[in-house]
Amino acid sequence: MDCKEIEQRLTEQLQLTEVYAKTDGSHFSVTAVGECFEGLSRVKQQQLVYGPLMDAISSGAIHALQIKAFTPTQWRREKLLNPPV
Repeated sequence: MDCKEIEQRLTEQLQLTEVYAKTDGSHFSVTAVGECFEGLSRVKQQQLVYGPLMDAISSGAIHALQIKAFTPTQWRREKLLNPPV
């Protein structure tokens, strides 16, 4: 599985406004931004992201997955406080 496929699945199934995936072999890092995370606990946000990727996790295509989930408002704040270098 590649980063573009992860981004596409998450965007389509969760209707995200932004999603970024990075990889180091079978270890992936995902930053997901969408209204779907509004009011959810951190655990529920992560479970929401795991859903569309479960087949790849079960097959071992994704060995480890680090998730950062934001609502659009949280994401704007995050970018202001921690701008990309």
